[in-house]
Amino acid sequence: MPDFNRRSFLLAASTAAQAWAGANDRLRVAIVGVGSRGSAHIKEILPVANVEIAALVEVDNARAEAASQVIFQQTGKRPVIESDMRRVFDDKSIDAVTVATTNHWHSLAGIWAMQAGKDVYVEKPVSHNIFEGRKLVEAARKYKRVAAGGTQRRWWGRFRKAVELLHAGVIGDIYQGNFFFPCSRDSIGFKPVKEPPANLNWDLWVGPAPMQPYHENLVHYNWHWFWDFGNGELGNNGIHLIDILRWGMKQKLPVAVRSTGGRFGYQDQAQTPNTQNVTWTFANGSIINAQLRGLYTAEPMSWDFFGSKGHLHMKADGQFQILLGRNKTLEPEVESPRNLDHFANFADAVRARDPKLLHAEIEETYLSTALCHLGNISHRLKRELRFDPDAAQFVNDKEADAMLTRPYRAPYVVPERV
Repeated sequence: MPDFNRRSFLLAASTAAQAWAGANDRLRVAIVGVGSRGSAHIKEILPVANVEIAALVEVDNARAEAASQVIFQQTGKRPVIESDMRRVFDDKSIDAVTVATTNHWHSLAGIWAMQAGKDVYVEKPVSHNIFEGRKLVEAARKYKRVAAGGTQRRWWGRFRKAVELLHAGVIGDIYQGNFFFPCSRDSIGFKPVKEPPANLNWDLWVGPAPMQPYHENLVHYNWHWFWDFGNGELGNNGIHLIDILRWGMKQKLPVAVRSTGGRFGYQDQAQTPNTQNVTWTFANGSIINAQLRGLYTAEPMSWDFFGSKGHLHMKADGQFQILLGRNKTLEPEVESPRNLDHFANFADAVRARDPKLLHAEIEETYLSTALCHLGNISHRLKRELRFDPDAAQFVNDKEADAMLTRPYRAPYVVPERV
């Protein structure tokens, strides 16, 4: 009998220790914004081992309740719901935050979260302008936080393999990268000014942007096409393609940018171009060309890398083909590693306290985001711009420098000193 009790005690102690270790290792996550990307965060985080979605932040009560119900149906637990992210950031039981708001909130939400001691995963583009993106990176360094950006293709096996080969010199020195992005978008028409719906906290939605009247072309998706809140198609989808080219070419910020385009085919309430061509030139003379087409085309999305030894062409799903020299026969296909789970990767990096484990650390996504901003500034000023990558400002161009940041509406201010 005494021996049985001793074994029972040891078993119980071992089980308790394992349970404590599991609880101690559990990450409690808050998701800020539960629209299309935030809903994707919920879907992708729920299967990740030992990660709990403990809180939702959403300024639209109806969306918050719907998202909470999804989590409850799968876990039996309801997350805390808040409209103001600052109350969630004050909760010391929250370990990490994912940010899936409108673009103009991305950086400030990430900065506030890191100042409160949280690790962050910030959706692309990680900033609404270059200044606040720099501050986001500074905050990650100052507070020693694990911070990831939402350029998810860096976790895909085919993209990782293609970049590995490019970095190994498979096509030689890369002098040019091109991407083509087709996204047929119809006119958004004109929506009249009206009172915000009762379920929406309009002040919090507008946040850092200038206060302005509500209309239904802003909430909940077409804000992408208004400069106060979004960054056009270049910042919406173009960043994913820019990120792959910049990664494969080992480039950071350019020394010059030229953008042309416009909003063709219809007249509507939107401000950003639906068709845009951009060229970025880097210090070594290499270039990245972007073509975004918002009307009609039969061409599929693609990337192309051109090097001194050959050409690598990549399709939307990451499948790639290599042609060397003047050969007309493609090189044999190579096996690619499996796709990785980006939220599992984020969780692993948080637990290890090691940002180097991240496949899209925040500075990398900031750099790709910055190229979007530079392209849009050139488009809006209708001229080529020279840029100083080290100073992160334009060369003798006060008009362009003024567009590196924005006036912030108190109290939603991205600080000069984070």
